Amino acid sequence: MIVVRSLGPAEILVDGEPAPSELLWKKNLALLLYLARSPERRRSREHIVGLLWGDKPDSSARHSLNEALWVIRRAGGEKLVESAGDQLLLSTGSVAVDTDLLAEHMAAEDWEAAATLVRGPFLEGFAVPDSSSFEDWLAAERRHWTGLAGEALRRHADARLASGDTGGAREAAARALSLDAHSDEAVRLTMLAAALRGERAGALAVFDKYALSLAEELGIEPEPETGELAERIRNERTWRLPETVPESELWARRLPLVGREAELASLVAVLRRSVARSEASLLIVHGESGVGKTRLGEEATLRARLDGVVVARIRAVPTDADSPWSSLAGLAAGGLWQAEGATRTPPEAVASIQPYAPVTDESFLRPGAPAEQIPFARAFAEVVRAVATIQPVLLWIDGAEHMDTESATALPAILRDLAQVPCSLLLTAASFPPTDTIEDLRARVGMDVPGRTIGLGPLSEEDVRSLAALILPDLDESSVERLARRITVDSAGLPLFAVELLNAVRLGLELEELRGWPQPFRTMDQTYPGDLPDSVTAAIRIGFRRLGRPAQQLLTAASVLPERPDASLLGRATGLAGPVLDEALDELEWNRWLTAEERGYTFVARIVRDVVARDMLTPGQRQRIVEAARP
Repeated sequence: MIVVRSLGPAEILVDGEPAPSELLWKKNLALLLYLARSPERRRSREHIVGLLWGDKPDSSARHSLNEALWVIRRAGGEKLVESAGDQLLLSTGSVAVDTDLLAEHMAAEDWEAAATLVRGPFLEGFAVPDSSSFEDWLAAERRHWTGLAGEALRRHADARLASGDTGGAREAAARALSLDAHSDEAVRLTMLAAALRGERAGALAVFDKYALSLAEELGIEPEPETGELAERIRNERTWRLPETVPESELWARRLPLVGREAELASLVAVLRRSVARSEASLLIVHGESGVGKTRLGEEATLRARLDGVVVARIRAVPTDADSPWSSLAGLAAGGLWQAEGATRTPPEAVASIQPYAPVTDESFLRPGAPAEQIPFARAFAEVVRAVATIQPVLLWIDGAEHMDTESATALPAILRDLAQVPCSLLLTAASFPPTDTIEDLRARVGMDVPGRTIGLGPLSEEDVRSLAALILPDLDESSVERLARRITVDSAGLPLFAVELLNAVRLGLELEELRGWPQPFRTMDQTYPGDLPDSVTAAIRIGFRRLGRPAQQLLTAASVLPERPDASLLGRATGLAGPVLDEALDELEWNRWLTAEERGYTFVARIVRDVVARDMLTPGQRQRIVEAARP
């Protein structure tokens, strides 16, 4: 068996061993490759003579052909190339070419397997200069297979992005660019990989360099889609972080998503299908506190924004349950009113929502008599429909178990009204205690509305091992193995605590005696700070002390103030204002202590709020914060 690797510099193996040197002589190799790529792997002698030895007299050319056949048969066996009259035929199963395997993998949409075959352009560096007909064939084959190889790499990069592997995506996109330096799609994938890693400046630098090269080499501009992506990245949030924080510290808090690759890919697939088919979809992610629901939602919504989707997001808290329409009104204020198409909302819909989520933009006002109000649910659907005339919409309710009854009850009807609108609803909710409204919506997924329900469980020991290798790259494999076993137990597999513990170990925490938790038949949402292993509370304290002083002040204030305090309340309670307040709030968000929305800030996990309130404050400090926060 002869194996030919042609997607890159030519490599030939004969029965698993390197081919003899004479088989690699240009025309011998050209003959073998040409026969392998010919229809039915068959060609006439006359055709091949004209292709490879057309510049020679006929007798000399046929002699050269016979010599080449002798070399090929000696390497692969007498029956490797069979003669039938004037026809030459490669015997079945005698020669395997990687291009055939590439085509099979691409037909099966196995992009990873296809990408592994690609080492460079088709027959990189190979030429037979004195055979112009062969060179013409080679040029056509090179365009075809190099194009397919580039597509495989781009599809693989896109799949890696969808699953959260930005490093793998960046590597695949770079390889695609090496095949075609003028591929806008490969440039966009490279930009996305950088942006999703939080490297906003790096993503824009890729665009600027590409735009300059196109202008200098071809006198053209990047495709509009590439420019639009650059603009979206440019408009992404710029984090105001203290200059004193080392870059290594920042990186350690913004790790790639681990252990949730399949779930992220599933969410992204549904969101993209909703856009492609112009249909509403419902996504529900559930699991206990600390399992990573919010983080998964952040990753999915970031990808949606970079794809050009309008994202409206709220974080519901327990007090929302007693405030009618607070969840839907929060979505209106938290992204919908600001979207370009929102001004197309019918006046009666604006009038209905105005009491709950006021708009002050004069573009929404219509001359004439005040519009009559319509039912709130119908009005909300009209806002989404108006926005979706310009861009697809993603509505995200985090902490959906705390939705008010009115909003939750209206969601099925709203989704029906928006059935033919590119709109997705993402709910991230605690599994315990179960709520009737979430359970009812879960029952509708795939039945009344397209979508997906995803249950998140603890990370596996293998996942924790991957995290450990990222956070502590200098540890040897056996040390990582031991540490991962310990962290998996102490964190109960919850990514929130696994990351805190690993970062604390990186900063010098010594793990004490093991004790299992949570207690039997109790979830994280039923766990109190005193129930946590000492190592977890120690890790939280270490993480807290790593924060700047203003960030520490804000975090302790947030732990004792009513849930979801806004920036002004936090500033009043701590005496912080201006850039110092802004930087400290950004530091807390960046480090994933707090998450923000239009209405205020909440802790990413309730249990962390409780630990901070218990361990980081004295009764006197608590009292002073409460008094300072009063108007």
